[in-house]
Amino acid sequence: MTSSKRVGVVMGGTSGERDVSLRSGAAVAGALERLGHEVVPVILDEGTDTFLAIAAADLDVAFLALHGRLGEDGCVQGLLELMGIPYTGSSVLSSALAMDKLKAKEMFRLHNVPTPPYYVLDASQVDDLDEIHGTFGYPVIVKPRREGSSLGVSRVNSPSELRSAVLAALEYDSSLLVERFVAAKEIAVGILDGRVLGAIEIAPVSGVYDYESKYTPGLTEYFMPARLAPTRYRGVLHPAERAAQALETRGAVRVDLLVTEGQNEYVLEVNTLPGMTETSLLPKIAASAGFDFDSLCAAILERAALHTGIQRPAREEQTSLVELAPAVAASARGKKARAKSA
Repeated sequence: MTSSKRVGVVMGGTSGERDVSLRSGAAVAGALERLGHEVVPVILDEGTDTFLAIAAADLDVAFLALHGRLGEDGCVQGLLELMGIPYTGSSVLSSALAMDKLKAKEMFRLHNVPTPPYYVLDASQVDDLDEIHGTFGYPVIVKPRREGSSLGVSRVNSPSELRSAVLAALEYDSSLLVERFVAAKEIAVGILDGRVLGAIEIAPVSGVYDYESKYTPGLTEYFMPARLAPTRYRGVLHPAERAAQALETRGAVRVDLLVTEGQNEYVLEVNTLPGMTETSLLPKIAASAGFDFDSLCAAILERAALHTGIQRPAREEQTSLVELAPAVAASARGKKARAKSA
């Protein structure tokens, strides 16, 4: 992209990753301003009407710096498709599949992408936990089904720890995964619109790459490139690429894997809107491939698109929708009030 654009950096949201999103958004906004774009921060929170906030910004394109549910899971992407505003990242479907760890794993298995064994548990099954877990064994990793940044993730080493870990994960989601623990190196692979950029090794001091380890300085070491033999390094990039292809992702993505001493690789998940602070994993990986932070942001923005072919309404039509929306909302509230009094 050579011409200047009016870019809305959409950030914040209502998920547990709101603070990380705000940091990503601030970093991206700074980079885009340095590149000469007109940048409009679009900050979403609990009380924000997302449609009105985006429509009022009068955007040429949306750069999504959201993380977690209602931002990374296809919801905002669907709204932007309806509004006809090109956006960065993957389509509605790909975003939804990647955010849902169960559905992502099902797609991995369909496409012969290795992933650790697991089972699914929901809130109604807690009383039957011992029976459901059965002979699955220990240690295991308990994680919310639709959450990011390792929120609610626990390593469980014995039956006595399982129930408390499940209850902790259920605070973030009504459904969760219990996944077999794999003793391995944690590796993240960066991909930009199908091009594999490289792999970084993550070495948390605690042994578990949880929220605290991710965002507390000194609790995790990073090795770029990952400490693997050259042939093994290339072998790790292949399943990451296949995982991204299985979900039909677009733009910049990060694939998280486990790499064992026994020459096995397991894909954990695909992040369709990875962290974009200047110290996040994807920028670290991209730097090794020749992208500084500003050029990475430029490359991501250049790939912004609509994925469903809906034509964008003219700006004057968008303005009329902004003006109409409060009246529609007021009418809906009036109908609801009348229904209650009837």
